[in-house]
Amino acid sequence: MAFTLEERQQLNIHGLLPPCFLGQDAQVYSIVKNFERLTSDLDRYILLMSLQDRNEKLFYKVLTSDIERFMPIVYTPTVGLACQQYGLAFRRPRGLFITIHDRGHIATMLKSWPENIIKAIVVTDGERILGLGDLGCYGMGIPVGKLALYTACGGVKPHECLPVMLDVGTDNEALLKDPLYIGLRHKRIRGQAYDDLLDEFMEAVTSRYGMNCLIQFEDFANANAFRLLHKYRNKYCTFNDDIQGTASVAVAGLLAALRITKNRLSDHTVLFQGAGEAALGIANLIIMAMEKEGVSKDAAIKRIWMVDSKGLIVKGRASLTSEKERFAHEHGEMKNLEDIVKDIKPSVLIGVAAIGGAFTKQILQDMAALNKRPIIFALSNPTSKAECTAEQCYTYTRGCGIFASGSPFDPVTLPSGQTLYPGQGNNSYVFPGVALGVISCGLKHIGEDVFLTTAEVIAQQVSEENLQEGRLYPPLVTIQDVSLKIAVRIAEEAYRNNTASTYPQPKDLEAFIRSQVYSTDYNSFAADSYTWPEEAMKVKL
Repeated sequence: MAFTLEERQQLNIHGLLPPCFLGQDAQVYSIVKNFERLTSDLDRYILLMSLQDRNEKLFYKVLTSDIERFMPIVYTPTVGLACQQYGLAFRRPRGLFITIHDRGHIATMLKSWPENIIKAIVVTDGERILGLGDLGCYGMGIPVGKLALYTACGGVKPHECLPVMLDVGTDNEALLKDPLYIGLRHKRIRGQAYDDLLDEFMEAVTSRYGMNCLIQFEDFANANAFRLLHKYRNKYCTFNDDIQGTASVAVAGLLAALRITKNRLSDHTVLFQGAGEAALGIANLIIMAMEKEGVSKDAAIKRIWMVDSKGLIVKGRASLTSEKERFAHEHGEMKNLEDIVKDIKPSVLIGVAAIGGAFTKQILQDMAALNKRPIIFALSNPTSKAECTAEQCYTYTRGCGIFASGSPFDPVTLPSGQTLYPGQGNNSYVFPGVALGVISCGLKHIGEDVFLTTAEVIAQQVSEENLQEGRLYPPLVTIQDVSLKIAVRIAEEAYRNNTASTYPQPKDLEAFIRSQVYSTDYNSFAADSYTWPEEAMKVKL
């Protein structure tokens, strides 16, 4: 309906469309009205994903028209539900499905993808989807949703993005018995065969798309996530969003919170509920931030405590991984989180263990008793896995808690009449801007400094008015501007440190990066039509 009369005539579709001409704004209005008619978020997800399949420009126009409204549908928390029911939601394949049985042929499979230029890939093996566990091939919803936000929030061109599922099987018995399951129906294959698949995939991607192709690892289980990050980070342009992206957005929230507590990060004692990818990633970036304040690494580590499924991580405890061992301190073993909070007396409590309700009324009251302004981050996704709700935090700390969450929560009005807007520590503040910056300047390796820089930029965009409202992050409506600022800072530092590969260096980096951003406006399909001088067009006999 948006085709002009001239376009309809030239494309031979005049008469096949109603005699009405609608602009994109009218089409957005139509989609939104249909969106509002639906009563379940899963149906809304299916509506938007179907739109993405048939009209990509309009899909991103809709998303960017109200990112705060539509992001929770195309990504967390609804994408978790969509992944769980992916067999029902599945309409049309999107992305590349590579299985353990395709070893030796991945390069050939990449040639099947219709686009020859790919700048960013999000890849998962589906073993640890959000806080939902092993969803196998159903996890493809995560790379698809993630890359949708690369474009909606960061402006990365969608035709230069590729979602990939590495299907090695699933250990989820329910899926193996699910008649609608779309993946391999056998237990996960591990060990050398798994590693060989990953090695071949990385080599095939960079051989076809270049060493600058960004490869983001997403929702791999703890056993593989750190190992693969350490293995590939200095060889390829890669990062793990669950480790590094989560760390960056959490530290951004902490840096913003310091403007409320009026002290330094190294003045705080941090306690983690959880000691997996997210916790360890955040802890390591906190150490970097404390070191930047002038504190030694050892002193910074001593400020950080962790609790895993077996209790407080302390020296001498059995079966600690090398990553956890780093944060093991001299202390007696303890198991109960309420007792641990009373004993350790943290000023910062961060939940990343996907245990819904782990921050009890007693814990929240104790945090308020121990600190004038306790910092409480319930970062687990989806909403059902959050350690506490915003209302619980504000109520049980009598409004003094500084709160952020991984999933969105509604504003909370205190008995005093003050309304607080809980900050959502969403990784979408991080990865779109990082991707845009890395792609624009041709960064070949992504160091931890990139994520600390990103955290600092995000925190700087939080206004004093935002802080007074309880927000630790800039409003989502500004996320495109935030992503651009992140990209510019990353590019500036890359050129300063001689780690960029896009040369010559643009004179105006911001203008250059803006020129790379995807446009949601329709292209013209009218042919380039013109005439010659009449004399030149005369037929000569």
